[in-house]
Amino acid sequence: MTAHRTAALLAAVLLVAGAPATARAHPGPSRLADVRVLAHFDRAAGQAAESIAPQPGGGAVIGMIPARQVVRVAPDGAVQVLVTMPLPPGGGGTTPVVGAPVVTGVARSGSGDVYFLYSAGQGALTGIWRLGRSGEPRLVVPLPADTMPNALVIDRDRVLVTDSADGRIWQAPLRGGAASVWSADPALAPDGFFGANGLKIHDGAVWASNSDRGTIVRIPVTGGRAEVRATGLAGIDDFDFTGRGDEILAAINQASELVRVGADGSHDTLLDAADGMQGTTAVVVRGHRVYVTNGANLVGNDSNLLVAELRR
Repeated sequence: MTAHRTAALLAAVLLVAGAPATARAHPGPSRLADVRVLAHFDRAAGQAAESIAPQPGGGAVIGMIPARQVVRVAPDGAVQVLVTMPLPPGGGGTTPVVGAPVVTGVARSGSGDVYFLYSAGQGALTGIWRLGRSGEPRLVVPLPADTMPNALVIDRDRVLVTDSADGRIWQAPLRGGAASVWSADPALAPDGFFGANGLKIHDGAVWASNSDRGTIVRIPVTGGRAEVRATGLAGIDDFDFTGRGDEILAAINQASELVRVGADGSHDTLLDAADGMQGTTAVVVRGHRVYVTNGANLVGNDSNLLVAELRR
């Protein structure tokens, strides 16, 4: 695989956990204000910011590709490496599609444990890992070596994970154990590169983005066929709901943009390269605070975490 193709894939990876919202009508679209960089990361060392798990007090935990790290960003912007995952035996790059081993999605449980995804392709390392208060990572849900786990969401006593290589959503017990395929709907499948990517639980349904197809789809939590809710979002990575019904903020990796997607599927750009977007990978909304990561894989070299005020 060429270096260009590997970089393109790494830029497309992402995940984060979302908060449910009640669907109801609201006047006018949401906007962002007071956008600022909370933390800059060491892109030369592989710290391409990927996914976001906010923490109480205004900090966040971030997954880093291809540094294979999980880091904590304090409310004042200080960065602490929590874990660097080991390379598989021989240090080979066998991860599906990507080639290189990567840490992708992160999530934080109600008890404060950090869950994250590692894809290594060999060495029985691929799966869902838990970083407890002891600081030692533990593989709690193994996944097949030919999967590309990307985003994860904690849904009460289970975890849901997108598989970008095969276009599936896996489920597993939060406490750990065996994983099973929850959905393999054709709407999740890749179209030559990366399929199901971002993932959220919202309004009685599982929502997922498809990077290749530029779509956001909705699947009832009780199961069933996927419904396409938005199109024309080529290179979409992660997304989250604003709290105004089905309104969404979406990270568009390839275009380095953060866009607002209306409940009717229409979309407009809120932040772009002029605002410092460089390979935008993830977005999380918590109340009136918005977190946005830029991985700087395809353009630029400023991997960072932005914060902004959401004005509804």
